[in-house]
Amino acid sequence: MIEATSSNPIPTDFIRDIIDEDLRTNKHAGRVATRFPPEPNGYIHIGHAKSVCLNFGLAIQYQGTCNLRLDDTDPAGESMEFVESIIHDVHWLGFDWENRLFYASDYFEKLYAFAVAMIKSGNAYVCSLNPDEMREYRGTFTEPGKDSPYRNRSVEENLDLFERMRAGEFADGAYTLRAKIDMAAPNIVMRDPILYRIKREPHYRTGTKWVIYPMYDFAHCLSDALEGITHSICTLEFENNRPLYDWIVERLIPVNRPKQIEFARLSVSYTVLSKRRLIELVQKNYVNGWDDPRMPTVTGMRRRGYTPEAIRKFCAEIGVAKNDNLIDVALLEHCVRDDLNERAPRAMGVLHPLRVVIDNYPEGQVESFECQNHPQRPEMGTREVPFSRVTLTS
Repeated sequence: MIEATSSNPIPTDFIRDIIDEDLRTNKHAGRVATRFPPEPNGYIHIGHAKSVCLNFGLAIQYQGTCNLRLDDTDPAGESMEFVESIIHDVHWLGFDWENRLFYASDYFEKLYAFAVAMIKSGNAYVCSLNPDEMREYRGTFTEPGKDSPYRNRSVEENLDLFERMRAGEFADGAYTLRAKIDMAAPNIVMRDPILYRIKREPHYRTGTKWVIYPMYDFAHCLSDALEGITHSICTLEFENNRPLYDWIVERLIPVNRPKQIEFARLSVSYTVLSKRRLIELVQKNYVNGWDDPRMPTVTGMRRRGYTPEAIRKFCAEIGVAKNDNLIDVALLEHCVRDDLNERAPRAMGVLHPLRVVIDNYPEGQVESFECQNHPQRPEMGTREVPFSRVTLTS
């Protein structure tokens, strides 16, 4: 387990200030429970590494727990390959979740039951608008939306349609389950968002059992609540979704509402961190797979020679901020060099050798010179370097 030491001091930031205050007031009964919840539709990259270090680091610092959860609510593009890569990379970074490995797909039955409860309480309805009509009804940032003509279906009709959606009676996109909130809400996210959609796509874990899948916004917050997460650490793009998460959890699991805290995502100069773009690089063969050393993925960096200690040091150096900022890639390279300087053995090599014959050196004679593997670390040993009449130089 990674612990704070004199060379690895405990950091301070606004997230830790919030947790300190929650502990002072005994909120969540003094518990601290975080999670790292990636979607298994690609390999994790250096941006995800920041979230890994933050969430697991908080759990270590406050003697709490951190779950690893795969938010696998969209079967298109998800696979066990990505799951296994995520598990391996998080372990390689130096963190362990013990027996707390979860999948959003573990909760599909519970999430379906929650959706039924939302219908029965009048907080959700089945809508027949197609995607284009839904966009038209949603309104704009300056104009309120309009109620769906299907918004006032009876509870009985909604329950019947939702059950038939699950049974596979309808085509993809024919119906959706939507939350009944406020089509005039200033926050567009709150304008009757979709909770479930029909999607005939085999799931890598559940196969063809389901033809309807919960939306990420519905499954994510409820998964946090089901797992007893106290502090849900998200990046800034989820700030607008926080009111929706709170609205859903308050109506279904009000006693376990996690506190969502947003921080700035990692942006590194000259580095592509958009998963959509990284997928494009792989699928169009611009790179030789997710582990190509040119990729900013954790597995690519491992092949390039980066160490987990260097990546953790980089994440600690950049800290946690509330506002988006751009980190110079030179800082990452500095952390790698600084780490390798302490642990990497030294050696000499000739990339483009030139054969040289020393005429006045005895033919057949070989001398050996002892060279240190590290100038400041004698414990790393030495190596023998031969010298003879014929040598190679650059």
